[in-house]
Amino acid sequence: MSATAELRRTVADLHRELTKYELVIWTAGNVSARVPGHDLMVIKPSGVSYDELGPDAMVVTDLHGNLVEGEFAPSSDTAAHAYVYRHMPEVNGVVHTHSPYATAWAARGEPIPCVLTMIADEFGGEIPVGPFALIGDDSIGRGIVETLSTSRSSAVLMRNHGPFTVGPTARAAVKSAVMLEDVARTVHFALQLGKAPVIDQQDVDRLYERYQNVYGQ
Repeated sequence: MSATAELRRTVADLHRELTKYELVIWTAGNVSARVPGHDLMVIKPSGVSYDELGPDAMVVTDLHGNLVEGEFAPSSDTAAHAYVYRHMPEVNGVVHTHSPYATAWAARGEPIPCVLTMIADEFGGEIPVGPFALIGDDSIGRGIVETLSTSRSSAVLMRNHGPFTVGPTARAAVKSAVMLEDVARTVHFALQLGKAPVIDQQDVDRLYERYQNVYGQ
């Protein structure tokens, strides 16, 4: 199996995680993955139902969004994903959703404060807000890269739009999207009850270091 064929299967499978965790509706949202050793990526096609997203439906583009393999037009977010891959070589997976709670924070233009150990573990501090940008070119990608260049977070809330997450693999980026929605919901609930004090920075650093380098098998 070729590298792109295997990755098309992986990316198709990961899209089912978005529906499983109720991070997307209708045809919104997308997962992409960089093709190892090539200036290519695999991404969801535009406007195709999640029920129809098998490996053959996935498309391959270059890192400027030009179609290389596939029968469908690439996602409307392709330019944003491609820009991230061109400018963040450590990133091999990108996810975009409109998950309700994270998107509500994006609508307010408000970062999610680091008031939970889970936020410190996964995101290394508050989850930042990126600038407003129109879809269609690489403006969203530029906003993602600029915002994450000054943050340890694997997630950014693009203002008035929704969350994007990145990772060393596409699966890691999907995990980040799932965790993001969970903490966005929990912090929203906490703030309905009153103030939620942020965790001291030295404790955030210790939690992040442990989770990233010690936790798990």
